[in-house]
Amino acid sequence: MPRPAGFDPKDQICIVTGGANGIGLALARALKSAGARHVALADRDAEALAPAGQEIGGLTFAIDVADEAAAAAMVARVEEEVGPIGLFAANAGIGRPDADPADAASAPLSDFEDCFRVNCLAHIAAAKAVVPRFRDRGAGWFLATISAAGLLSQIGSAPYSVSKHAAIGFAESLAYTVRDQGIGVSALCPQAVRTAMIGENPEDNLKGGANVDGILEPEAVAAAALKGMAEGRFLITPHESVRGYMTHKAADYDRWIGGMAKLRRQVL
Repeated sequence: MPRPAGFDPKDQICIVTGGANGIGLALARALKSAGARHVALADRDAEALAPAGQEIGGLTFAIDVADEAAAAAMVARVEEEVGPIGLFAANAGIGRPDADPADAASAPLSDFEDCFRVNCLAHIAAAKAVVPRFRDRGAGWFLATISAAGLLSQIGSAPYSVSKHAAIGFAESLAYTVRDQGIGVSALCPQAVRTAMIGENPEDNLKGGANVDGILEPEAVAAAALKGMAEGRFLITPHESVRGYMTHKAADYDRWIGGMAKLRRQVL
């Protein structure tokens, strides 16, 4: 059976988590501009969510997106009050720095747990809630905002890197599991994006690769996401250089580790 042809937002009902700001709000705006019928937003920051919801004009959910019951209740309410969901964009994410830049295991286990919960378990909770509905209809799209850190790594944040690698693993598993059921899956993997996660002065450091391959605006990442889904692609890399890094990593892992060690020395 051929893979899903692609996702067209026109007249679709969508959910975007982490939708109060950053990439999530940019995705919501792009979906609305592309003709989406309804875009519901979820975010645990209720204060920031309120104006975003007013702007987008859809339902809002101030919830912990990694709470399985809350995710299921959100999906059920959207389907009951608005209609069948066509896109679930699991976009919420957090980062935690290493406690000691010279020790990848230095962050407390709670930081690893927090990142894993939001950056990966929330995707699983969302899929549990929405994919059975997609399967019943033989249609639907799941967009996971992950990071190039899930394909490569993130200097200075082992908790972030570990959780994003796990998110890639789940997205891959989901994609080949539902491919023959008419359901599409995309993994959005940018490097540095101008959001609160990379700090107020990202040009002054290499956090997120800011001075390596440049910082993209959230709107550019959202546009890349819609283009990639329209083309039916699984892996969406707004920074073009990421695929080259993946190729080099796979071709000579030891050399890649050496290159990352050199980059780390430059960062520190």
